[in-house]
Parts: sequence; C-alpha cells; structure tokens
Amino acid sequence: MDDINIVLTRIDNRLVHGQVGVSWCKAVGTNMIVVADDIAAKDTLQQQLMEMTAVSSGSYIRFFTVDYCGEIIGQAGPDFRIFLICRTPAVVCRLVEAGVPIKDVNIGNMHFEQGKRPLSKKVYVDDNDEADIRFLKSKGIRVFIQDVPTDEIINL
Repeated sequence: MDDINIVLTRIDNRLVHGQVGVSWCKAVGTNMIVVADDIAAKDTLQQQLMEMTAVSSGSYIRFFTVDYCGEIIGQAGPDFRIFLICRTPAVVCRLVEAGVPIKDVNIGNMHFEQGKRPLSKKVYVDDNDEADIRFLKSKGIRVFIQDVPTDEIINL
C-alpha cells in the first residue's frame, strides 16, 4: 500500500467545497479526490454537490465509508494523484491505523462547537482532537494548519 500516491490529506468538516476545488486541487495537482466519510458515503445529495466542485477542478471524485476507504485505497492505480479529504482528525487516525500511508495532513477548517478551543481562526479542537493530532505526529506525519495554499503554514 506504500506506493499509493496521496498528494495531501486534508481535514475539513465541510469536506469538498469551492475552496478545495478552486485552490487546493490546483495547488496539489490532484486528479482524484477521495472523501472518506461515513455520512457523505451514503448521502447522494451531498455527493452530487461535491461532484460538481470536483468536476470543475478537473478531478474525479469517490466517496467511501472510512472503513471501506482503508480497505480499497491501496488498489488505486499509479496514475491517480489522490487528494484525501476527511471531516475530523479521528477519521485520519482510523485510516492510518488501517495502514493508509499518509505523510502530510493539512487542517483547513474545524468549526467551533461547545467545549472546543481555538488553534487558529478557523480550527477549533477539544482534548480528543488534540490527542488524535498527537497520535498522527507520533507516526511521523507532518500536521499543519493552512486554510488556503497562499496562507502561511502553521506547523503543529
């Protein structure tokens, strides 16, 4: 599974939206967006909206439950430059534990919720999120906050 070409993994609780399609797809040179999310994998309306964004960026898009993504992503052909999108750090941890070779994790947006505190103007975390980020870093994964590719990188 180590030969999968995952160009970037992004945590964004909005998943795929205009910013991802316009800015990030071009910046990372992807041709395949993979959304690993149990809710989106079953919601055809969400999929249709995200697919419009992907198509406009020139990328294919696939929606998988987190467990299925961990099982199937290793079958991606060598021509795919995968941009992996997840809703939370916990999802990325599950994929890493399933053996998905993730090297870099960009945190773009994690909305404020009760009990969460700011790491940046668009990233709010609780103790579980911070533990998940520490886990990722302990695996040698680079974790950083960057809303859009032109923003300054905040390494965690």
